[in-house]
Amino acid sequence: MQENSDSLLAGSHDRELDLSRADALRREVCCSDSLSFLMEAHDGLSAAIAERAGFKGLWASGLSIACSLGYRDANEASWSELVDAVERIVDSSRLPVLVDGDGGFGNFNNARLLARKLRERGAGGVALEDSCFPKMNSFVGNRHPLADIEEFCGRLRAVKDTIGKDLVVVARTEALIAGHGMHEAISRAHAYAEAGADAILIHSRSSSADEVLSFARIWQNRSPVVIVPTRYYRTPTSAYRGARISTVIWANHSMRAAIAAMRQVCDRLVAEENAATIEPDIATLEEVFDMFDYDELARAETHYLHPITLQQARSKPSPAA
Repeated sequence: MQENSDSLLAGSHDRELDLSRADALRREVCCSDSLSFLMEAHDGLSAAIAERAGFKGLWASGLSIACSLGYRDANEASWSELVDAVERIVDSSRLPVLVDGDGGFGNFNNARLLARKLRERGAGGVALEDSCFPKMNSFVGNRHPLADIEEFCGRLRAVKDTIGKDLVVVARTEALIAGHGMHEAISRAHAYAEAGADAILIHSRSSSADEVLSFARIWQNRSPVVIVPTRYYRTPTSAYRGARISTVIWANHSMRAAIAAMRQVCDRLVAEENAATIEPDIATLEEVFDMFDYDELARAETHYLHPITLQQARSKPSPAA
C-alpha cells in the first residue's frame, strides 16, 4: 500500500510539473504583452544549451528531430519517435516546450493520441498544421495540399477535448505556403480559433515578411499570432513588435549550426589527421561535464552511498586489471 501511495504522490508531482510548464508556455505565447522567442531544440543537448543562453521556451522542431534521427521531414519519423525525442528535450531543461506535431500523424484519433502522449512526457504545448498525411516540409517542392477545414477543426476539437488546458494548442495554417492567398489564411484562422486553438501560427516561405505582417494587420490580434521567420530573417524585430506578433520561433537554427560545425571539424580532421589545431575551436570536456552537472553526481554519491560501500567501489579492481 505504501508503494502505491508513493507512486500516486510521484505521479501527482509529475503532473503538477507538466501543468506548470503548460502555464509557463501559455504565458510566453498567449498572455505576454511583449514579443516572446522560442528556440529550436532537437535533443537534450540542444535544449540545455538554449536554456543556458537565456531562452524562456523551446520549439521541438519536427525538421530538426527528423534530421537528428536520419529521416526526412516528411512524416518518416513516427509519432512515437517524436514523443521519445520530446521526453529527452523536456528532461534536459526546465523550459516549457512547444512541440511541432505536424498534422497530428493522421486523423482526429491520431492527433488526440499524440497530444495525450505529449502531455504524459511533459510537453507544454503542441502545434498542429492543416496539412494532409503524410506531410512534406513547407520549404520543399510546390505540392502542399491542405486538409479540409472542417476535418482539421475536428482534429483540433478532439485534441482540446482530450487535454483541455493541460497543453497549449497552436493551430498552424499552411494556406500561404500552398499558394491559396490571404483570404483563405484568414478564413482558416477564424475557423481554427473557434475550434479551440489558443494561438494561430501563420507560415510563409517568402523572403519578405509582408505576408505575415499583412495577416497580423487583418487578424487584429483576435488571438495570439506566432511566426517562423526562417526565410524572411532580414526583417528587423521591431516590425514584429509593431505588428503585435506574440511569438517568434527560431525553428531550426541549432540543428543547422550543428551541421555546419560538425562538417567543418570532420573535414579538418580528415585533411590534417591531427586535432591540435581543432581543439581551440571546440568545446572542452570540462564544458561538457559542466553542462550536465557531473559535480552533482559526485555530491549525491557522497550523500547516498554508505562510506564503506563507496570505499569498496573505488578500491575494486577494474575488469582490465
